[in-house]
Amino acid sequence: MTRELQFTSPRFGERIKGMLGVDFYRLFHTPLFYIFLAIAAIIPAMVSAMTMMPDPNGNTMEPLYSNVWQIIAASKSLYVIETIADYANMNMVFIFGGIMVSIFIGHDYKSGYVKQLFTTHAKKQDYMISKSLVCAFAMACMCLTYFIGGTVGGLLVGYDTSVNIGSLLIAIFGKMILSLGWASLYTFLNVIFRRYFGISIASSFFFGTGILIIGVAAIVENLSIPTAFLNLFLYGASVNANLSSGMDSLIICAVVSAAWAVFYNFLGTRILSKSDVY
Repeated sequence: MTRELQFTSPRFGERIKGMLGVDFYRLFHTPLFYIFLAIAAIIPAMVSAMTMMPDPNGNTMEPLYSNVWQIIAASKSLYVIETIADYANMNMVFIFGGIMVSIFIGHDYKSGYVKQLFTTHAKKQDYMISKSLVCAFAMACMCLTYFIGGTVGGLLVGYDTSVNIGSLLIAIFGKMILSLGWASLYTFLNVIFRRYFGISIASSFFFGTGILIIGVAAIVENLSIPTAFLNLFLYGASVNANLSSGMDSLIICAVVSAAWAVFYNFLGTRILSKSDVY
């Protein structure tokens, strides 16, 4: 009896593979994914090519950026933004991505897919892991389309293209790696607010903006407290992925993303296991 049960019960790897197959199929066969890929490309192109700001004297309007790659990442680590140009970079993907994840997971509950899934065989842990990985993939793809759109917009305007190639690549890959941590956070938030679709979107948008970290940074900076501890958080780590980054920044992004992914998946699994999931 025991041997037969062990033989017929799917192993962890097999379960995850099956869940990922279903979730990737649903991702690739819904217009939502492609709509947000387009949004992630169009927004930076428009911001880079069309946004104008007053000059220091307030007499004339000047382009928001002077370098093509400023739409991708800030020139240095900035926990407190100095200008809108410091904020409007690839970190915006974490806002778009949060909304996409909320809609993607929200559809699971509205369509009754979750009820069917958990009634048959799927474990709560498998659901959290699969959703986090698939949504992280989607956000990483959004980073790529963001890069393409922002680059094309800057080149069309004629911005300067000088850059440290190594730092630019680290900034891009660092933000792509952080997609796993962000996707896990958004999956966790949507598990908490699964019955309140509007609140789940609002919470994802709020945390994606990094307002909490920016606010804390402003306080500790005024008190002359080192801001390095902010690197332990997703938005703080993403600040390290900039146009002067080194390999240490990439390591920070990878470690922080993995740590928060484990943490949020653990909490999300506990919540799903101890409450009504429908």
